[in-house]
This record gives sequence, C-alpha cells and structure tokens, in this order.
Amino acid sequence: MPTAELVVTGARIRTLDPHRPYASAVAVRDGLIAAVGEEHDVRDWRGADTEVVDLGGAHLVPGLTDGHSHPVWGLEMATGIDLSGVTDLDGLRAALVAGPRTDGWVVGYGLDHNAFGGRPVDRALIEDALPGAPAFLRLYDGHSALATGPALTAAGITGPRTFTQRSHLATDADGRLTGHLVEHAAMDLVVAVMPRPSHEDRRARLVELLTRMAATGLTGAHVMDAGDLELVTAVAEEQVLPLRLRFAPWCMPGDDERAVDALVELQSRAGRHWRVGGVKFFMDGTVEGGTAWLEHPDCHGQGTDAFWPDPRAYSAAVTRLHRAGVRTATHAIGDAAVRHVLDTVEALGPDARLTHRVEHVESVPDDTLARFARLGVIASMQPPHTEYTRADRTDEWSVRLGGTRAGRAWRLRDLRDAGAVVALGSDWPIAGYDARAVLATALAPRGAASARAGLTGLQALEGCTSHAAVAAGESDVAGRIAPGYRADLTALGVDVVEAPADEVAQAPVRLTVTGGHVVHRAD
Repeated sequence: MPTAELVVTGARIRTLDPHRPYASAVAVRDGLIAAVGEEHDVRDWRGADTEVVDLGGAHLVPGLTDGHSHPVWGLEMATGIDLSGVTDLDGLRAALVAGPRTDGWVVGYGLDHNAFGGRPVDRALIEDALPGAPAFLRLYDGHSALATGPALTAAGITGPRTFTQRSHLATDADGRLTGHLVEHAAMDLVVAVMPRPSHEDRRARLVELLTRMAATGLTGAHVMDAGDLELVTAVAEEQVLPLRLRFAPWCMPGDDERAVDALVELQSRAGRHWRVGGVKFFMDGTVEGGTAWLEHPDCHGQGTDAFWPDPRAYSAAVTRLHRAGVRTATHAIGDAAVRHVLDTVEALGPDARLTHRVEHVESVPDDTLARFARLGVIASMQPPHTEYTRADRTDEWSVRLGGTRAGRAWRLRDLRDAGAVVALGSDWPIAGYDARAVLATALAPRGAASARAGLTGLQALEGCTSHAAVAAGESDVAGRIAPGYRADLTALGVDVVEAPADEVAQAPVRLTVTGGHVVHRAD
C-alpha cells in the first residue's frame, strides 16, 4: 500500500462532503486527499517518511479561498504611506508631512473618501503641506487617486483627456485640474512616471505577503487581474507558493476581437499552484467616485454611465469568450451595471449557468435577487467593504446613493436565501486580506449593512470554500475534504460554523496546508 506524505489526526473535521460530513483524520498523498475518516482509517497510510500532525481537537475545514484579491498588482497599489487610519484632513496632512519620500515622491494608499468631510477631492487641500513634492495618493476603492501639481507636471498632464473607458481627470468650475484621477486610465498616466521597485524587492514582498495570507488560513485566491505572470512563474519555480493563485486578466473598452482572442490563448498559462482561469471586466466603477452605473443618478447627479461607453461591446466580448469556453467575472456595483451583466448572461442561454460571475453587487433591488439563482450567475461579494460605511448612513457611499438604495447594502443573506451561489473575498488591498475577517463580516456586516441579517456560519464557510470552488469551476476538485480532492486544508481554534463573529475574527490558525504542503503552522 502506498504511504502518505502527511497525516492529520486529532481533528474535528467539517468536510462539506455530504457523503461524510464529519471526521477526525485525513491522509494526504501527491497533493490530494487520500483518505478521510477516523484515526484507524488512516493508520495504514503512515510510513517511515510520513509527517503526522496531531491537531489536538482543532477544527479542520476545507482550505479557505479568497474569492477576490489582488496579491500581485496589489503590491504596487499598497505602496508607500498607509493612509487607511486617516479620518480627516488634519490627519491626512500630518501623515503626509511625516511620511517617507521615495525618490522625492510621496506615495500613499488606502485613503478613505470620508476623510474629505464631503468636500471634493482636490490637491489644493494638501499641497501646502507638501511644497513642491510630487504626490500620488490612492483612494481606498482602488479606482481613483489624488495627485499634486508636480505629479501632474511629471506626467505631462496639462488638461482634460479623452479615454476609451469611462475615466476622467477631474476639474473644478474654473476648469482647473483638481488632481482627482478617476478610474484606471487616468491614474495610469501618473503611475507610468512614478518610482518603481526592483524585481527583487517585488519578489520578496510577494513571498512575504503570500506567507502572511497563509497565516490567516488562506490556501488560495481568485486574482482579479493579470498580475505579473513572469514574476509569479519565477517564484513558483523556486519554492512552493503558499496560496494557489487563479488569475483573470482584464478585457477593457477598446479591446477588439484580436485582443479578446489573445485572452483566450492566455488561458493555457499555468504553473505549480497558479494558472490563468477566466477574464475580468468592469461594467462600472465605484459609488464614492461617482462612477457606479446606477438606474437613477446619485445625489450629485452622477452615476448614469457605464464603464464601457457602448455596453453592447461588453456583451459581445463576453459572448465571444463564452463561446470559447472562458469564464468571466464582471465588476458591477450599481443596480444598472448588475442588471446589464445579468441580461448579457441570460442571452447566452442555459449552458451559461455557473460559468459567469458578478463582482461586488453592492446595492441591488429585490427583482434582481432571484435572477442570480435562476440564471446561475455567481455573486462574488466582499463583506469587509461594509466597514467603509456607517450605520447612520452619513458616509459618502450612503449619502451618494440615498436612503432607499443604501438600505439595500450588501444583500449577502438575501442572495443566499434566493438560492444564489455567493463566493466571498476581501478585495485586498482595498480591504485587509485576513480570511477570518471575511468570515466575521459575512456573519455580522458593518456600517450601512449592519441592520441586515448576515450569513449563517455554514453559509459563510461555504462562501470561502465550496461556493468559491463553484465560482472557479473547480467544484469537482476543491471546496470539500474528500478522497481525490485537493489537499488544501485550514485548521482553526474555533468552529467557524458555530462561533460568534468576534471569536471567528480572532480564531487561532493552527495549520494551513496547500496542495499537501504545510505552509503555516502555529508556534
């Protein structure tokens, strides 16, 4: 009889396998689950070289997956001064004065729109604190940034530009550039001239980040961008990636059929613990940035346009990818954006079920919920985003949407109750990557969603395991602890199905196993 490389005993196992929902021991061979049961069921799998881990009663579940993350591109986004703790303009100015310079630049990230106190995002509010210094500060949503005058000059920006996507350089009533760069095309103008870390620095930061992610119980991530496949390839050839990474490169407005076909070809790229699997679209931007596509304007009269100037071109690209067998994920926050994605998938026919997904789904009306289940469109949602809103709805997100739409915030439970598949993620670096925080905020949403029922413990666990596997088209190999499935395992000090949200958020992570490799072990 062959022997296992790893045997785990003394565990309280929730397998999420309907044929054997509970067990206490598991054997792993060649990166797959070889046996599941009680200790006597795995005894014969032990050999001289088998590593045996006694969990001492810890709770073992299928490996947790972050259903929406940016661990490679995010290294660029999360560079410089961490501004996530800034709550007002005085705090922002103080942080910028005290912060480090990189080749003369001031770079920051995680800045909350609410720090501006309802004022327009404008470089005039910070430039006297940074005399002559080029500065680039990413807003927390990742879809906008604030650049100072010297940064605009370095990028050769002297006035508004026209872009193929719904993006713009904001100006005030007098036509002056405010430095508010809205959406990717506008931000990229400045990013192109900013200091860039070396390959070695990025490699080291990626390994460190993935290791820290694994320490929170994560064994995988659905990466919603193309990342840097050459960097990932190099790291994966040198060592075992602590997380499985599944990349979805972007299809953007202006991409023609040749560009779409190139994305199809890219699906063949893969290595140890990583692969390209799917394509990412944007149907809109963000509520706070005024670029979410809404059925009715926000309080500033914004939000009436799609990210794709011609939404029919988006639908055509999705259709072409679908016919080539490629899964898609579409960023859609506003109700009009979500509705257009659902209309597009419905037109594909019944074979599109459980193949396409909508990312974020922040505010949708009642009639949309059942369509997710009926069409088999996966809702990919990020509960930690609720922390950027306030229960009294005085935050920028809620004010822009107004009472009725803010009252539909993050309808996680409503979608599950309607029968939809709901995958959960963090959207790091937009929010923290800690898998326990994802579970905890799914159980008890914050801010504008705090009055709404959260997911049950089992539903939250499924969102990071079995439903995440469905979202990736991997439900036959992932998302449960069963023979023949991937040996991706997470051991926690509490039962996340039964524990309250605050205990889940602080649960000790005893063991993380990815592809049969122990990538984290508690001291």
